[in-house]
Amino acid sequence: MATNMFDCTGKVTMVTGGNGGLGLGFAMGCAKMGSDIAIWARNEEKNAAATEKLLEAGAGRVIAYQVDVSEHDAILAGYERLMDDFGRVDCVFANSGRSSRSKSVLTMEAEEWHDLLNVSLHGAFFTLQEAAKLMVKRAEAGEPGGSLVFCGSLSMFHGITGIENYAASKAGMGAVIRGMAAELGKYGIRANSIAPGMIVTEMMKLAPQEMQDQINGFFSSVTPIPRVGSPEDIEGISAYLCSDASSFHTGDTLVVDGGSVIYPPYASAVEGGLG
Repeated sequence: MATNMFDCTGKVTMVTGGNGGLGLGFAMGCAKMGSDIAIWARNEEKNAAATEKLLEAGAGRVIAYQVDVSEHDAILAGYERLMDDFGRVDCVFANSGRSSRSKSVLTMEAEEWHDLLNVSLHGAFFTLQEAAKLMVKRAEAGEPGGSLVFCGSLSMFHGITGIENYAASKAGMGAVIRGMAAELGKYGIRANSIAPGMIVTEMMKLAPQEMQDQINGFFSSVTPIPRVGSPEDIEGISAYLCSDASSFHTGDTLVVDGGSVIYPPYASAVEGGLG
């Protein structure tokens, strides 16, 4: 019997891009609550390191697969292997994506537009669609439930110049998630998005110290909780969405950003006496 509200023992969680950064944070939150973890990512060395960390954190089992979610056939093969190894999937975090290489809507090339969407929009959609099919099949056999989660960003709400392909992928999947929530609720399947604020990952820590200090200083100055975030800050929300504690929570976008989305730039000017 579960003794913790966020208990994930016996559940199987799959995280795309789960070998580092936000993806590892999502996986870690579920692992600490006892979930089995499947990672889909392309770097074998990082997969091995993440597997060790997740087992140390408390995961029941961890298996990492090399899967490129920009390829539909790879997604299908990935789920086939996952089901052979685990026999079920209870929670899926569609986290894989990349940042935009564009600097202006006027100069964004067609290749850049389509390449980003292949992973961040199409890859996320087919990852969650195939998971939903498996969950519906299980529900029809008498065991309803399941959790589909998309990793969005604050670009779902803001107008940010130059990265329109990135914002389109996040906002587009936000709409998909709401549609999935409406359609799949009858099977006990919920679908939600997480919109993180500025999260400093290990990759960002490779930047020159001066740049890190500038980033930390700027975001700390415009965030009500005056600091940048870390992958640990999303572990709790990931465990919640995996666990049965969220069984009546669907169609939502959960913002984890220290309050920055509700604190527009002019707010600081007003507080400074310029309003």
